[in-house]
Amino acid sequence: MTKTNWSRCSSLLLAGLLLVSALATPAAAVSVDERSVPEEGKVGEKVSATVTLSELYRNPDLEAWELAGETNLTDVTWTLTYYDQTGSKTGQQSIDGANFTGASISADTDVSEVRVKVTGTVPEVANYSYEPEQSFLLMRLTQTRDGGSSNEIGAWRAHHYTDDSRSARAAIDAARAAIEAADADTSEAESALRNAIDAYESGNNFDHASNLASEAESAANEAKQSSETRRLLVYGAGGLFGLAALVGGAFWWRSRRDGYDKLG
Repeated sequence: MTKTNWSRCSSLLLAGLLLVSALATPAAAVSVDERSVPEEGKVGEKVSATVTLSELYRNPDLEAWELAGETNLTDVTWTLTYYDQTGSKTGQQSIDGANFTGASISADTDVSEVRVKVTGTVPEVANYSYEPEQSFLLMRLTQTRDGGSSNEIGAWRAHHYTDDSRSARAAIDAARAAIEAADADTSEAESALRNAIDAYESGNNFDHASNLASEAESAANEAKQSSETRRLLVYGAGGLFGLAALVGGAFWWRSRRDGYDKLG
């Protein structure tokens, strides 16, 4: 095959692959313009999250669909606020419960933007995890079309914690930072840190996790101090050796010079 034919075939193959990829990947039908979503929440406290949806009818054949929502919050209230193209509010509805379906979005009602707000109580932590940190589903929004097909618009998660778990995590973070900064043999500190993380992830032993993390931090700091002390001793010994060599060299040079003077 000539170089020209090979180049033409390669171009056709690439174009075909791009076409297949485009057909296999459904176009996003809704855009998320604005969001106000907390990154974390304390167990038992009320939180709210808000997202604004626009470009509701990007697909020209899709002039109506339904919105569904899901959350792990408890004691939940959803507030859906609808706006027209001028930004004027055209309607609002409130829905209670962790899940909702069937919120109608239609071009016939002149809805061009929907603001979704969920408010509820941060749930208990079922399983604690240090890395990645434990999280819960704050909000998931889904577009549902006629015939039952659906696609996810977006999902947002948040870290949840208690006072005790947050204190233990802070102690573990401090121990990790000390180990990383030690520049020394921190095997003892690393062992204590692993035990601290295990205690944290057990979910019911945060005081012990904090204590182990403090031990790890102290061990790392001691290892760093010992390493620095040894380094100073080495530098000091090297300096003394250099000074001794300099003094010895001076004596040797002087003795040689005195010997030449006597011969002269």
